[in-house]
Amino acid sequence: MDLSLRDVVRALDRLYPPAGAADWDRVGLVTGDLAQPVRRVLLTVDPTLAVIEEAAAWGADLIVAHHPLLLRGVSSVATTSAKGAAVTRLVVSDIALHVAHTNADVADPGVTTVLAEALGLTGCRPLSSDGQYAVGRVGDLPAPETLAAFADRVAGALPATAGGIRVSGDPGALVGTVAVLGGAGDDRFDAVRASGADVYVTADLRHHPALEAREEARGGPPYLVDAGHWASESLWLTDLRHRLLRALGDDPAAPARVEAEVSTIRTEPWTFVVGANAAGGIP
Repeated sequence: MDLSLRDVVRALDRLYPPAGAADWDRVGLVTGDLAQPVRRVLLTVDPTLAVIEEAAAWGADLIVAHHPLLLRGVSSVATTSAKGAAVTRLVVSDIALHVAHTNADVADPGVTTVLAEALGLTGCRPLSSDGQYAVGRVGDLPAPETLAAFADRVAGALPATAGGIRVSGDPGALVGTVAVLGGAGDDRFDAVRASGADVYVTADLRHHPALEAREEARGGPPYLVDAGHWASESLWLTDLRHRLLRALGDDPAAPARVEAEVSTIRTEPWTFVVGANAAGGIP
């Protein structure tokens, strides 16, 4: 018997409760008929036009995306805009779209816990909280290592990107306690300092907040690692696939009721950099 979109949405909402989403966020079902059958699900960080075309070519019935397609209000979905073209392609192709964003960030397991696990952290505890939900994690490395070695650890755990890993701090400094927050995290510096972390791994670190954080640290910890937004969140997709299939009752010994695959499209917007000095920084 085919699963319905309603079945899949219920499973997703159990894994990533919508109540965990931030007030400003827009999560849940964007397009689709709850009664429609779902046989193939494509998982992505961003529901871009290329991802939607990939879903259509594969015959997907549903895209599960991390980032919202319609975070801010729109007055038209005409194909003269990219968002309009995306919505139109989804509807015409009978592809449902479901979003699990900040509710997946705070879930356990979720985006940040997957990142912490990939870095080998143990004894993880919340970095901070929004209401009843933990935001970010703080954990310990198996043994202290230099900041340079830790940066290599981050680079090895995450998919390679055009921008690589940006680091602020003494390459030879020892780090043992690590704060992590997948995606943009330069609004949590107070919590990072309070946690006693030696280094903070997040993304989208803007000039002024990052500079002020390093000034407050007087050159010492917490050091900063900007791992890139797409890279720090994309690891979650494989975990999402595993948990979704299990939640839908997938039995390896029986014919699959639904297929789920991670999109092959890299939705990181950057394609190359010029003039980067990865070998020790700029004097």
